[in-house]
Amino acid sequence: MDRTLVRKRARKFLRAGALSGKNGRACGTTHLDTFAQSNSFSAMTTQTATQDLTETQPQRGVAVWLFLCAAWVFAVAVLGGLTRLEHAGLSIVQWKPLAGILPPLNAEQWAAEFENYKRFPEYLQVHTGLDLAGFKYIFFFEYSHRLLARFLGFAILVPLLFFWLSKRIDGRQALRYGGLVVLVGLQGALGWYMVSSGLVDRPDVSHYRLTSHLGLAVILFGLLVWFGLEALRTQRDEWGVPVAASLRFASWGAVALIYLLILSGGFVAGLDAGFDYNTFPKMDGRWLPPGLFPDNPLESIVTVQFIHRWFGVVVAAYLVLLWGISSDTRVPDEARPMYRALLIMIAVQGALGLGTLLMVVPLSLAALHQAGALVLLALAIAAAHGVTFARVRPPPGIHILPA
Repeated sequence: MDRTLVRKRARKFLRAGALSGKNGRACGTTHLDTFAQSNSFSAMTTQTATQDLTETQPQRGVAVWLFLCAAWVFAVAVLGGLTRLEHAGLSIVQWKPLAGILPPLNAEQWAAEFENYKRFPEYLQVHTGLDLAGFKYIFFFEYSHRLLARFLGFAILVPLLFFWLSKRIDGRQALRYGGLVVLVGLQGALGWYMVSSGLVDRPDVSHYRLTSHLGLAVILFGLLVWFGLEALRTQRDEWGVPVAASLRFASWGAVALIYLLILSGGFVAGLDAGFDYNTFPKMDGRWLPPGLFPDNPLESIVTVQFIHRWFGVVVAAYLVLLWGISSDTRVPDEARPMYRALLIMIAVQGALGLGTLLMVVPLSLAALHQAGALVLLALAIAAAHGVTFARVRPPPGIHILPA
């Protein structure tokens, strides 16, 4: 505090004490002591707040790397959806993690690859009569999907080693990011496990395995987004109070619900359920269509589509409620826009889903709908991150304790 201001306030305290009669000096001294103690407390709390706010340099290079890897996973996931919609996911009938990096390079190799493909159900039941040019078209969808997925592992591992060896990240971060490489490897194995289910009797993969493959990809995407946000966090603030627990829990609830909604969409895709009941809000002219409650609901096109469409409505209502809670709760300024963005994105995602259903799954809308789900999840993670570690401070000012 400015010394001149301190002297002026001290004189005021002394004059107030002098007016109290023969005990004026004692009273003046008492007021001055109280004043001094109060201002000492103010200075002490200011110093404490400064100490509790531990400044750290944002790891911008690390954050850019992690966000680029998240965008890579995003692209792999969307391309995987397009590959399925083109009925191309079973065009490569062998799993060669290293040798499969190169496609057939001459006419003889292409002919051998095509003849091998002809022995499996997808050619015999779906692509009967397909010529070599058509095979090359569907082959490159699956090949591109696998190639991007393969190089994703290198895109994580090589920069990870660089950042660690150059001491730009510590050992704890290196272990966390190393876990991402393991997830990429597991995702590749799970992808082949999914594909192998469509090479036996029927030309379609197990929708359980497909949803597991999608679910693991979404977890990998979410972790990359979270770690990227962590790398951008510039301070560890212990001064103030946490954001209200109700908003923090509700924000994480939104992340969980969106993830479950994506998984329900995986079941819809796995059963090709979007090609039936292309009306809304009713299905086959009824609110509760026939066959809605079978013995095995996860094997039913009716049940799976019913769950996905109405669970989407529930998630939309929840996000509106979450926005209302955030509007009535003190949150950091940088976190508040995330809740508005969630409202906008769920409206866009709902429109894309409705268009995909009513237009019987056109390729472009279906791909945008899948991409929109990942964008929605990323926004929910950003909102949850923004309120998980933040502290809310009272307005700045001088706070003097009473004597």
